[in-house]
Amino acid sequence: MVDAITTNDAAGRIGAGTTSLFSNFETFLSLLTAQLRNQDPLSPVDSNEFTGQLTQMAGVEQQLLTNDLLTSLLSAQQGTGLTTAATYIGKDATAVWSATRIEDGQASWSYELAGEASEVTLQVLDGRGNVVWSGEGPGKSDGVHGFTWNGQTTGGGQVADGGVYTLKVVAKDGAGEAVDNQVLIQGRISGVELYDGEPYLTIGNSILPLSSVIALQQANDAATTPTDSIDDESLLASVASAFNPLKYLS
Repeated sequence: MVDAITTNDAAGRIGAGTTSLFSNFETFLSLLTAQLRNQDPLSPVDSNEFTGQLTQMAGVEQQLLTNDLLTSLLSAQQGTGLTTAATYIGKDATAVWSATRIEDGQASWSYELAGEASEVTLQVLDGRGNVVWSGEGPGKSDGVHGFTWNGQTTGGGQVADGGVYTLKVVAKDGAGEAVDNQVLIQGRISGVELYDGEPYLTIGNSILPLSSVIALQQANDAATTPTDSIDDESLLASVASAFNPLKYLS
């Protein structure tokens, strides 16, 4: 498997490499200067060897310049990533993410089952990983199911608004085998921010990385204005009442 590398991670590695190269470059120059200063006049450094050393020095110098360029490109990419993420504001999104904040006594998730399950248990965990609520899932068929937690703990208490909680799904089929599943956050993207070099989106009460989004669609908010229904006869009567040609003959 290949782990994802954030912009800050890449910049840090480039910075460490640049420091190492610069140190080696300075050491090389010191050794070369000492070699030229203390060489035996009767047996000077071979011209081919000296040319090779100069070539190596030029290569190290070029690598330093390349690292500086990569750092500049990564810095520019951070701004571009935020600008690109901003174009998602107002769209409806689905993300593979399990953490959300409870507000007004509610926290909502969706979960997707890869197959039919005979048993689905949902667990709500607090920030320390403790299970504060556990119960049966509302859907067991394959597909996406919604779930809203009312903030009540298994012991009968009520958690305070503002806390961040995660959902865990344990699903099994009729043979007792685990059913693959994933927890989703679905909703309207309302904002973006940059954290550790990676753009994050605000969806409902969740803040999640852009990389966790698996589906986007244009929001459809076409509102219809309600109108009173008027049948044809009433409409004709209204028009006739508004325009009566006989009144112009009097």
